[in-house]
Amino acid sequence: MTEVILHIYDVTNSASPKTNNTIVQINKIFKDGIGLGGIFHSAVQVYGDEEWSFGFCEIGSGVFSCPPSKNPMYTYREHIVLGETSFSVFKVNQILRELSREWPGNSYDLLSKNCNHFCDELCERLGVPKLPAWVNRFANAGDTAMEVAGNTALRFRQAKTEIVSASKVAYRFIAGIASNSPSNPESPSNSNRGNSRFQGTWFKNLISVGGKSSTSSEFPDQAEVTPQQRQQPPTEKPQHSSQHYI
Repeated sequence: MTEVILHIYDVTNSASPKTNNTIVQINKIFKDGIGLGGIFHSAVQVYGDEEWSFGFCEIGSGVFSCPPSKNPMYTYREHIVLGETSFSVFKVNQILRELSREWPGNSYDLLSKNCNHFCDELCERLGVPKLPAWVNRFANAGDTAMEVAGNTALRFRQAKTEIVSASKVAYRFIAGIASNSPSNPESPSNSNRGNSRFQGTWFKNLISVGGKSSTSSEFPDQAEVTPQQRQQPPTEKPQHSSQHYI
């Protein structure tokens, strides 16, 4: 038996300090303030001195590793012990090899196949609980909207002033601020080579459910994001130079 540890980072690898500060504020309000979630990178450690994650690359596997809590592209936040796996080192290596084949880097998608989705699948195969819901909350628009409308409605109203301010900043970031920077929020190579488009309208739904409509005067600067305005999604590029099995 050995522990399976989840390492979580704030996604702050943009070349723009303004963008990085925006993400920190989003995570502070929406995760630390009301417990909804934020914009996070995650990786799983099991046996050895490596953590395993997934990111974008044009050719080859998107599965990569680095020393635990030491990914230089992000700001380390915390770790969570998810449980213990009964699998041997040999079996874990076999699982990692299988995932490396099944998760090519060019299949990366911010909303449907990102680093957090990879960690979920790895944890499932290891026989331990999946990631806490808040880690990947912002990639799941419907789940977020239900959470705001239901369980967190009271806390949402209590924190309304701060949330409105953070939401406006976050919406501008998602709808267009990133286009002013040569880099993406979740890309070690600061590349815009991802193939999928970011679906920005979910964020407007997040701040409108349980409160005023986004067409209200309280959100005068929030308009529907057209397909032409949507940005390429942040992506991750695996660090192939450090990839090796246990």
